[in-house]
Amino acid sequence: MTFKLTPIREYQTSLMQEWLSAPLPTFDVVEQTNFDRCLKRAIININGWSEEDLKMKFTAHILDLGLLVEGNGVTTCFDKTISATVEDIKLITKSDFMVASGYMNIIQQPYFHFQEYKPLLNPTGEPMAQLLEAFLIAQTKNETSFPLYGVEVVGKQWSFVVIEGKEYCISPPYIGTVREDLMHIIAILRKFKELLDTRLMKM
Repeated sequence: MTFKLTPIREYQTSLMQEWLSAPLPTFDVVEQTNFDRCLKRAIININGWSEEDLKMKFTAHILDLGLLVEGNGVTTCFDKTISATVEDIKLITKSDFMVASGYMNIIQQPYFHFQEYKPLLNPTGEPMAQLLEAFLIAQTKNETSFPLYGVEVVGKQWSFVVIEGKEYCISPPYIGTVREDLMHIIAILRKFKELLDTRLMKM
């Protein structure tokens, strides 16, 4: 990919540090039951899941526990194709999950992109490149300079990404079948929702 994007090798940028420092969540009884069920199912089955299995049987439930839900001017979409012309180059990609301002399937400003990829059953594709492409498209559509957030999922491994301008930062990986890591994943998703409600939607 071109566009002069610069990776920040040291992940402890101020934005990433703020995001990853989210406290572990406290679950109510229903959330705890759902968490335990998802974790157990993933530990037993994740290595045999297709991408669609991973999305429907695990990822969607984790996003729900992360409070990435619709309402108050926020919409969420699965498998949303987005496109834009960036520096005279036409880009088009599919965001596996997106959080944006809007209503139902009407997207205004994207804020969060989720790119997943199941390598054991489909050894092709470049999820990080697709995620960065989604960021570039979103920056063009938004016409603003606020940071964008996202996550790349490769099987069990979740890596969170923040981009601001031309600089992007990737977190250390979290393993979705490890209880403490999964708690951190949900905490980070909930922290994004807080940032969305209190900061990004107000920019």
